[in-house]
Amino acid sequence: MLTRLPDPVPPAQHEIAASYIGRLATIHGLDINALWRRVTEREASGGMRRVVVPERLAAVTGRTVHALAGALPELRTPQPDWAMFRHQPQPGCHHCDSKHPGGRVTRLLPHHRYVCTRHSVWIGPPDADQTSVSLAGLPEIVGAQRKHLRILRQHGWAATYDALLTAFTFCGHIWTGKEPPENPHHVWHTWDERAHVLIPPETVKKSYSTSRLFAAVYPEAVRVAALLASPQWRRLASGTAAEREGFYGEISKRIDYPYRNSHDHSDAIAHWADTDAWRPPSNPLVTFRPGRTQGRLPERHRGHEQRQEKSALWFSRTRRNAGRNLLFHNHLKPVLTRAWTPAYEKFEGVIWHSARVDELMQTTTARERQKLNPAPRVARGTMQP
Repeated sequence: MLTRLPDPVPPAQHEIAASYIGRLATIHGLDINALWRRVTEREASGGMRRVVVPERLAAVTGRTVHALAGALPELRTPQPDWAMFRHQPQPGCHHCDSKHPGGRVTRLLPHHRYVCTRHSVWIGPPDADQTSVSLAGLPEIVGAQRKHLRILRQHGWAATYDALLTAFTFCGHIWTGKEPPENPHHVWHTWDERAHVLIPPETVKKSYSTSRLFAAVYPEAVRVAALLASPQWRRLASGTAAEREGFYGEISKRIDYPYRNSHDHSDAIAHWADTDAWRPPSNPLVTFRPGRTQGRLPERHRGHEQRQEKSALWFSRTRRNAGRNLLFHNHLKPVLTRAWTPAYEKFEGVIWHSARVDELMQTTTARERQKLNPAPRVARGTMQP
């Protein structure tokens, strides 16, 4: 018989089991790994990973399995489609988390959750700096989360996931450059102004995180994602020259395009229209796997801290590498390293390829489309209509 704990606080929504059990142990002065072993068992497939037994956790908390599973995704039967969630657990809104005692709350959030609209707080993608930030004075970012949810309801999670990450890559390419555009109304300046609010110059070494740069471009990325998730607009983007011009015209209403006056065959939007618009959305590269070898969650690695400090240092010197930092962030890898993207030794090659639109690339893409959609054969002795 498992002894019921005196103060079984409720779990937070989307909290991972190890986080909840760790908070229970902290509140009651218990060893985290000891409590973890009491309510878990080895995976049926063998190995050292342990999964929570819902009935055991219900016994020590006095809560029903149904109530626990409503908050803890790992306890649900049948298990959810883990591709719909981020593979890396992360903290949520600090205001929401403050209501749950016992230490840090770690959640497994769905792909579409970037903002806590109740408290106007940026949650963002998993990052080295796992702290949420207030969006006071930036209501357009909060409004973008509501628009993001409307896209989700209209097109489903897979198309919305691919569309938003792709839109983020567009923003990364647009924001990249040694000098700001001369046009004062260019979106580059809008993002720079938001970045000054989210990452003040006087505190950049403490407040910098790439997640906050994602917040700066989030409103425009959502506006573009509404197009990229639509089957009708995807068809136009990969259609005839006239249809593509219509797509580019609509893009230009939502984000500055064409965004680069150069002749180096570098255009991420045109690249997407040529190589990706006519293909199915890309899936996440990694999905969450329930279970852990121990209950105690890992602390922040020193290597992550050093990379964070280095990025903050470079950003504080010029504030010109914001777009590049977005493109190099792991959050965008699923749409930069697609299944059909050529393999490169360094990630710089992947980013370069994502904006390539030269004749060789277009010829290769045309051949790929012909293989997937070959022209119908005409039998001998018959006339083509």
